[in-house]
Amino acid sequence: MNPNTPVIVGVSQILQRGYDKNTFKEPVDLMVEAARKAAEDAVSENMVSEVDSVRVVRGWWRYEHPAGYVAAGLGCKAAEKVGTAYGGNMVQSLLNATAKDILEGKNSLVVLTGAEVGNAQAKARKLGHELPQKETIGSYDRVIGEEKPMSGEAEIARGILRPIQIYPMFENALRAHLGETIQYHTERTSELWARFSEVAASNPDAWISDSKTAPEIASPGPGNRMVSFPYPKLMNSNNAVDMASAIIICSVRKAKSLGVDESKWIYPWVGTEANDTYLVSARENLYSSPAIRVAGRRAMDLAGLTADTIDLVDIYSCFPSAVQIAARELGFSLEQPLTVTGGLTFGGGPLNNYVMHSISRMVDLLRVGTEKKGLITANGGFLTKHAFGIYSAMPPKEDFQYENMQSMVDEMPTREWVVEHEGEVTVESYTVMFAGGEVDVGHCACITSDGKRTWANVSDSEVLVAMQGEEFCGRKARVEAGGMLKF
Repeated sequence: MNPNTPVIVGVSQILQRGYDKNTFKEPVDLMVEAARKAAEDAVSENMVSEVDSVRVVRGWWRYEHPAGYVAAGLGCKAAEKVGTAYGGNMVQSLLNATAKDILEGKNSLVVLTGAEVGNAQAKARKLGHELPQKETIGSYDRVIGEEKPMSGEAEIARGILRPIQIYPMFENALRAHLGETIQYHTERTSELWARFSEVAASNPDAWISDSKTAPEIASPGPGNRMVSFPYPKLMNSNNAVDMASAIIICSVRKAKSLGVDESKWIYPWVGTEANDTYLVSARENLYSSPAIRVAGRRAMDLAGLTADTIDLVDIYSCFPSAVQIAARELGFSLEQPLTVTGGLTFGGGPLNNYVMHSISRMVDLLRVGTEKKGLITANGGFLTKHAFGIYSAMPPKEDFQYENMQSMVDEMPTREWVVEHEGEVTVESYTVMFAGGEVDVGHCACITSDGKRTWANVSDSEVLVAMQGEEFCGRKARVEAGGMLKF
């Protein structure tokens, strides 16, 4: 075997439950704890002093240089300090880059870590507490990934900027594309999410461990308020979590020198990446993902696998539409297990760091099923940025393989769009936003008579109520001045 073959040797997950101002640990301290716990999982907590690169996944926090703080806390101040761009894809992207660096001999022992404290932030806010935040002065040696705007002029003009507005529009577009009724589609997606909840109940590191039934998930009520049609709270990513995780990855040569037992080794076989069109306005449709189809299937091809021969899979699950679209593009059945954690709703959604938890859980499961292969998918933005990884306790037949499939995705059809449009349109998809338990505003993606996409809003409360029980995709309407839609 190539002595530079990358291998994951240690993983950890930390849940900081409850909120106590006196015992609260902020994200950087959770990162240090997670890294030490991952080292202990590998062989010994003391191994962290030999780390030559500390890599932190960008979070919601406002630290200037968390990797430097973590390196100091681990006793490896001279280690390279790496950060990432923002996005739920970045953990897998970071691991892909790290595996390449190790294979090329640039690094031999690397710590990846990240943490969020959304639960504590919410509770402290209610109590009027100000959470501490350490000074982490300095700059990264390297930043992996790049920041690009994912909201264009057309969406911004109608106030459509957040995932809770856009992902439900993907959901409704998918429902219309499949020709399903609202009732049937709601039952199907709630059953899908109930299966995710069942997985979380068996995951010792899940944030919500009591399983929810499909009717509980589908029915709005106390603790499950409507957020944006067709999603109540239990179909949204649960960001109110205090969670940290770490992964230690090194070369086979280093693993042997550290004395890490081979029963701990999990090999990254393949990594691929690609982005869909950054502006949602420019996408050909709202129910598919060329980037997932191209890059995800390429990952399986490189590994010599298919959807039928992959044993474990974790599809990024910020919303049901993300799972359904990815499963369709990759060839997985919605009836089979599609998560190892329980997903971002039940396993927990620590923003950009979720995939570190899904990889950590995958490692635990692959160590038990030593001949199994696992697929991790990662998604950032509005079903925008995608990264894939395939893992196994079995050594790969070839050195770690990585491909960026962007050039192929860039050849896919796109759609023209306009900011301002007055006249007849056909509703492509829509959602209804809620505030205080009541309908607030509707957002619609519309297609003009010449095939361009534009966006419009609905304010009529009677129409907003009707939108939840009747199919509005495909309806004719008129966009008036200011982007208001009239039926």
